[in-house]
Amino acid sequence: MPSVEVGIDPGSRHTGISLFMQTDEVRRGLFALQLDHRGGQIRDKLTARANYRRGRRSRNLRYRAPRFSNRIRSKGWLAPSLRHRVDGVASWVGRLRRWAPIRVLHVERTAFDTSALAVGKSLSGVEYQQGTLYGYEIREYLLEKWNRTCAYCGATGVPLNIDHIHPRCRGGSDRISNLALACVPCNQAKDALPVEEFLVGDPERLARIRIQAKTPLRDSAAMNATRQALWRALAATGLPTRAASGGRTKWNRWRTGASKSHTLDALHVGDLEYVTAWPATVLVATATGRGGYARTRPDRYGFPRLALPRIKQVHGFATGDLVRAVVPSGKKAGTHAGRVAVRTTGSFNIRTRQGLVQGIGYRHVRLLQRADGYGYIMIKEVIVASRSIALPRFEDLGCHAGGN
Repeated sequence: MPSVEVGIDPGSRHTGISLFMQTDEVRRGLFALQLDHRGGQIRDKLTARANYRRGRRSRNLRYRAPRFSNRIRSKGWLAPSLRHRVDGVASWVGRLRRWAPIRVLHVERTAFDTSALAVGKSLSGVEYQQGTLYGYEIREYLLEKWNRTCAYCGATGVPLNIDHIHPRCRGGSDRISNLALACVPCNQAKDALPVEEFLVGDPERLARIRIQAKTPLRDSAAMNATRQALWRALAATGLPTRAASGGRTKWNRWRTGASKSHTLDALHVGDLEYVTAWPATVLVATATGRGGYARTRPDRYGFPRLALPRIKQVHGFATGDLVRAVVPSGKKAGTHAGRVAVRTTGSFNIRTRQGLVQGIGYRHVRLLQRADGYGYIMIKEVIVASRSIALPRFEDLGCHAGGN
């Protein structure tokens, strides 16, 4: 019997969620969601708050006497920017459970395949991380890091090889920071030359390669920190939760001929034979927050300079609501749809696709959707197949076909 299941491809900035029907190991995509996180914004705001407090403590001002450092962090504590990712994914899984009879969750949990334990020999050190799909894990990471382009000429849409920036024959290592992507002509032309000699006539590109090669692993660190917490949150739903590796997801996409996207990755998480169809459109939900607790605006020194109203709703509207305003006459005559910013005077601002429209009277405004902390848009799914496929299409269902 077919069952409705969910695949989750968690990421530091974006998470792909796919709702699909599965019979044995055959899947048919029903709904695709890309969840855009705001962890970076949360981190920046917390840093700004810490700087305000640190600045006040360093000035010769009267302030509260220092207290004992008796604050402790509970087990499993995560920074707010990381906790936001976990709570956001768990919240959307809860929403999907209200809309569909979900039976199983599939989540990409591990960064490396630990199946190397099955090779039957004693392993030590990093060998524990080098499973049968180890090469696929490294290549997938490099494709993301170098944006699927040749590091030396910028070519895209061509076969890319893994190249050692500092050649191994000259003492170069296999560390990620020494690996780049190169098209076949550049890989052959560079051969065993150091990158300084190969790009002697292009110092700007050489500088960019050096900077990008040492890109901090902030996103990877965020994934490692939230991996266990997300697993526990999903397991707490009571649904059977199955883990899979990123290498297996890439392998599945290659076999079905699907392109690279967050939602298609979610559709290909776990064990499957082939995919018969996937949705033609994707719902992108961008986390926007639900407003702030602060009731003041600080000046450059961190002191309050004005007070904000304590009542968030004005004439039945709150900042962030999706509204439509029909203005019959005047300079702003026309229809304006977007997110509203309320004012106690009753003169609202509306952020539309064309820009900001200011000074719209509340009498012309009609509510479309209450603010729920997300902004929504629909985009088309990636339909460029990585190789030729021959499976029936499901045009009447609004789906694209893919398969092995």
